[in-house]
Amino acid sequence: MENSKIVTVQILNAFAENGKGGNPAGVVLNADKLSDKNKLEISKKVGLSETAFVSRSKTEDFKLDFYTPNKQIAHCGHATVATFSYLKQIGALKNDSCSKETIDGKRKIEMIGDLAFMEQLAPKYFDISNKERVILKSLGLKKNDLIPNAPIQLVNTGNSFILIPVKNKEILKNIVPDFNLISEISEEFDLIGYYVFSTNTENAEYDATSRMFGPRYGILEEAGTGMAAGPLGCYLFDTLKINKKSFNIQQGKYMKEPSPSLIIVNLRIEKGEIKDLMAGGKGLLNKQIKLELNN
Repeated sequence: MENSKIVTVQILNAFAENGKGGNPAGVVLNADKLSDKNKLEISKKVGLSETAFVSRSKTEDFKLDFYTPNKQIAHCGHATVATFSYLKQIGALKNDSCSKETIDGKRKIEMIGDLAFMEQLAPKYFDISNKERVILKSLGLKKNDLIPNAPIQLVNTGNSFILIPVKNKEILKNIVPDFNLISEISEEFDLIGYYVFSTNTENAEYDATSRMFGPRYGILEEAGTGMAAGPLGCYLFDTLKINKKSFNIQQGKYMKEPSPSLIIVNLRIEKGEIKDLMAGGKGLLNKQIKLELNN
């Protein structure tokens, strides 16, 4: 990097389902010499929801920094899956159990074959029932579109998302988001975004199908969000009382340009309580691009 302004970016589709779809993320290796300004510029030029920058760590196997086109974020599930899948493909992983350093601490990574799983924390739940009316308005929904006795809730396993449970896949498909209003609410609660979901799926192998809206971070809609699927797995277990330790979450099917993703959430439960979780899936190398930096 010292003698060149050309940066190579790998584009991988994370959470690919049966070799198709998935959520594209940028991955930049050997990013030790890149400044925060460089990383933001690269992320803008790549134009994807997140790009991961991989550098050396003194304490973990790798240090990862995540950038959207407009700011840095603490964690990104799909970019982590993309990164570690690629690191395994190129032979850069010594073990199937490894770790990443982030600006928000360290996280364990587990590889199962070509699937990469990222550790998330035990869930924290927050009552936001006083905002239900405006949240529904921001999605063009009505109260009777929601699953009965299933509250809209803010859940955090590392990043904050508002989870909105709707009755069926048709309601989910026909949502008309007001991105300005979603941004205002996201700013108020320091959210990555909304995760709207239904347990009414087209295929019995899925426990839920979902959509993620994150306009505050320049993400109108995303095809696969590991850091949102983790909270949803916790919600399914704790709130909807679905007594499973592993959930298959579909995302991206109802986007304007569908890109179905499969996110696997494995809960670690002790005495009926979620202690932590691993969320992951498969990353497929799509293409490689080269960018020239302005600074």
